[in-house]
Amino acid sequence: MNTIKFKILGFCLCLFMISNNGQAQKKKTASATAATSYSIEGNITGLTDGTAVKLIPGATHSSELPVAETTLKEGKFTFTGKLKEPRFFYVVFGKSKGTISVMVENSKIKISAAGTVSDKEGEYITFKDVTISGSKSHDYYAKEIAFKQELQADYVEYHKGTEKIAEAYGKARVSGNKKAMDSIGNSPEWKAFEAKEKAFFTKVETKTSELIAKHKNNWWGPFFMMTSYSYFTPEQKPIYEQFSDAAKKSYYGQVVDKDLNPKSLVGTSIANFGLKDKDGKTFNAKDIVSGKKYILVDFWASWCGPCRKEIPNLKTAYAEYAPKGFEILSVSIDKDEKAWQKALGQENMQWHNLLDDDKVSKSFNVKAIPATYLVDGKGVIIGENLRGAELEAKLKELMKS
Repeated sequence: MNTIKFKILGFCLCLFMISNNGQAQKKKTASATAATSYSIEGNITGLTDGTAVKLIPGATHSSELPVAETTLKEGKFTFTGKLKEPRFFYVVFGKSKGTISVMVENSKIKISAAGTVSDKEGEYITFKDVTISGSKSHDYYAKEIAFKQELQADYVEYHKGTEKIAEAYGKARVSGNKKAMDSIGNSPEWKAFEAKEKAFFTKVETKTSELIAKHKNNWWGPFFMMTSYSYFTPEQKPIYEQFSDAAKKSYYGQVVDKDLNPKSLVGTSIANFGLKDKDGKTFNAKDIVSGKKYILVDFWASWCGPCRKEIPNLKTAYAEYAPKGFEILSVSIDKDEKAWQKALGQENMQWHNLLDDDKVSKSFNVKAIPATYLVDGKGVIIGENLRGAELEAKLKELMKS
């Protein structure tokens, strides 16, 4: 009898082990599948069924097309795919009305949030209670950029109490009242604000440099470099050079390299374009350069230190060669029009200055600034990134011939 019991028990144990092994094998198979693909399951409240949802690559400094599109159904959406390494994406709702960013890796990722559609014109979507789970890369990303909350608090703090003087300065700038601008700019209150602002941006630069350097031996370094700078300037090249070979060969390493070292456009023709000046008046490039022998198309921004440092050299070249048929057309890529207007007042450039519409800079493949393109009278690019002594030497050579 006991022998029979033991046999039955043994048989049950065998079944249990077979069952467990089968489950383990299923889990192992599922794990292997998950390791080579990703799924993103979204659960969003507050938005209507049929709302468009797009998965768009981020951290590329370019306007990317969606890699997948769907619509909300009962607040839910799903995306699936495969990646060679983790990538940063934007989940965009509606016609670019609202966005949730997520670091995607080959795993099962869940996103939940409560959306609210604004009742104002544009019907923009905001989200709260955003939760993202299932992506270790996203968890790490969130941890590494947590310091930005501190920076945001610092930004708000140093702006407190400056609303009135900032408004007064803005009105003086708009009205062209240079005397009032100088008076406000020289006041103790304004100088104290500028000192705090300088300290803030020094802290931002330090924190950013530390974050990138910490990850110089893997793909995170180039990734954080892409997300830390909207545009690159020559000042960022040493940052890229610190990366290991593995980091440079990674997806984001190659993206950074492409932005820092864009493909040459010498020998190609430029298309006519129209942009607005500081007064809102539209100018066409062909009208500005009509009858000119050589034109320097200069892409810059108010916040770009190297760009601002180059302006005195441009003034020197303009003063000497403008009477001989040389023209400059500066195009600012500023997103903050007020900052651009302020810089124009400070720099006093005597040639046309227009504000980019995000299309013109892309047509020139501008990835880093300052970016200059020397164009001949036929509209053909004959030189790139000529600055200072190099521009002077090139113009001297051309004007002789």
